Amino acid sequence: MTKFIQIHTLVSYPPSNLNRDDLGRPKTAVMGGTQRLRVSSQSLKRAWRTSDTFKESLGDHIGIRTKRMGISIFKALTTGRRLIDIVNNNVDAVKVNPEVSEKEAKEWAKSIAGVFGKSKKTDSDDALVDLEIEQLAHFSQEEISAIDDLIAKVSASGKSPSKEDLNLLRKDHTAVDIAMFGRMLASDTKFNTEAAVQVSHAITVNEVAVEDDYFTAVDDLNRGEEDMGSAHIGETEFASGLFYTYVCVDCELLENNLGGNKDLAKKALCALVESIAKVSPTGKQNSFASRAYASYMMIEKGTQQPRSLSVSYLESIKGRNMLKNAIESLKQTNEKMEQVYGNCCDERLEMNAYTGEGSMDKMLEFVSS
Repeated sequence: MTKFIQIHTLVSYPPSNLNRDDLGRPKTAVMGGTQRLRVSSQSLKRAWRTSDTFKESLGDHIGIRTKRMGISIFKALTTGRRLIDIVNNNVDAVKVNPEVSEKEAKEWAKSIAGVFGKSKKTDSDDALVDLEIEQLAHFSQEEISAIDDLIAKVSASGKSPSKEDLNLLRKDHTAVDIAMFGRMLASDTKFNTEAAVQVSHAITVNEVAVEDDYFTAVDDLNRGEEDMGSAHIGETEFASGLFYTYVCVDCELLENNLGGNKDLAKKALCALVESIAKVSPTGKQNSFASRAYASYMMIEKGTQQPRSLSVSYLESIKGRNMLKNAIESLKQTNEKMEQVYGNCCDERLEMNAYTGEGSMDKMLEFVSS
């Protein structure tokens, strides 16, 4: 029986700035008395759930997180197009409903969006700002479909939505990203979803120093006849390192969050594992092209209480064979944990790109079995 799936990865990034702080510097943390690079769990989760891997694998089972759904509803009402076409920016979408006046559309859109959160205050500089809600809300595809049906109803009748019409929130849905990473709705907490997937902040196993990159840009039409200077001077910061990331999945909760749909839960797990191994955060990718695959992945299945193996890197890894040493440190820590606590899982599988052992296909088969 599998209650938990735990995923440990090591990913090496060259000079990069994947996840910035408020000053534009790569995020860092002190661990074991030394400075490490850090990528926040929020950054990782967004990269995974918006990846092509998720979209190709899970199709219509991905939600939309936004404050601006009210504006999309307004556009759907005033143009007669479906809401799903508006949010997906389908410019070729045809008109399917009668068009509604802007005055009515704004009133109705505000009441519909208000189901999912408190509306923003009006602003004379932005006529539609009060159609936004104050906090990000995660909309499932079922909820978007329910809003679409309501738009069709009020467009045809010309009557504002009733209180019963506004029962749009859905406890049962098949939005994999909500089932995995949770949802909090301050406006109606009974529709909250507890996250089935817990993600650590990725942190380097090695000590790092953030460096400055001074750069210039030259004007292509500057022939150097009068002005020998650059057209732009700038500075950005970067660092590189080998990152350890830990992910824990409560498989029972994931399945429950998806209404008991076992097949969808398995597809979701496969999409998650493949994304963890292949998808990089998008920060400064145009400047650094720092995309990377996991060099090592270990997946564990069982009913035992989960635990991270980050203690493997409390003392930073040094030396030229950093990846080899990091893998060995992880394995040794795991073995010692099991000597003390007993088996920490029922089954375990590894993929090691450093030695060429294992495969992505086997890892996906392992988590879906």
